[in-house]
Amino acid sequence: MVLPTASHFDALVALRNVGKTFPNGIVALAGLDFAVRPGEFVALLGPSGCGKSTALRIVAGLSEPTAGSVEWSPATGRGQQSRIGFVFQEPTLMPWASVFNNVALPLKLKGVPAAKIAERVEAVLDRVGLGAFGRAFPRELSGGMRMRVSIARALITEPQLLLLDEPFAALDEITRFKLNDDLLRMWQALRTTIVFVTHSVFESVYLSSRVVVMAAGPGRVFRELAVDASYPRDRGFRTSAEYGGFCRSASEALAQAMAAGGEA
Repeated sequence: MVLPTASHFDALVALRNVGKTFPNGIVALAGLDFAVRPGEFVALLGPSGCGKSTALRIVAGLSEPTAGSVEWSPATGRGQQSRIGFVFQEPTLMPWASVFNNVALPLKLKGVPAAKIAERVEAVLDRVGLGAFGRAFPRELSGGMRMRVSIARALITEPQLLLLDEPFAALDEITRFKLNDDLLRMWQALRTTIVFVTHSVFESVYLSSRVVVMAAGPGRVFRELAVDASYPRDRGFRTSAEYGGFCRSASEALAQAMAAGGEA
């Protein structure tokens, strides 16, 4: 099923005809146009180099578009960057700091009282399954656990919008499946809005309510696909004919997007 683009009246955030040209002349994005509704789980799917991460950084305010605009719901306001959580491809943790202090950093920078910091850090570590690891250091954790710490740090500010840039790409399949399930549970519990960048068809379909397929050369939206499957999702969904059908549709759209290349 192909979805219409969300209108600017009901979107939490919308990219309108966004372009991005880097100083070296590379055109990463051109005419990128998509919107995210409050409470959605949206996957940005595309091959490496199609501008997925660039689009995410523009939404986060970490990069400015060279054309077009980023529009925010009046209830959010463009200046409220504190309402955005960002999880990078690598955990980017401070190796000299404990798990507790890595997660607490955003609150310390905001000047939150120590007692409130402790309460909130303990709560978010419990939510990501690391309640017993507050005193551990990143070097003592597995790759999956370090990524959980990174997600906890993004959640500590209680963001309205959580942006994740291929956070599980470097993990083994078993760990990746487990973190997919954990992320879905957190999303359902918190009801935050998520935009998740991935190059995996299977991951995009399993997680999201809508898949935005991007084409490269330069990056733009090629197609949007609804994943009309109910939540919660589990191993049964992963092995179902319904899941297989959605994956087939997304895979076909991705192949067509890659074949389209730089065609307008």
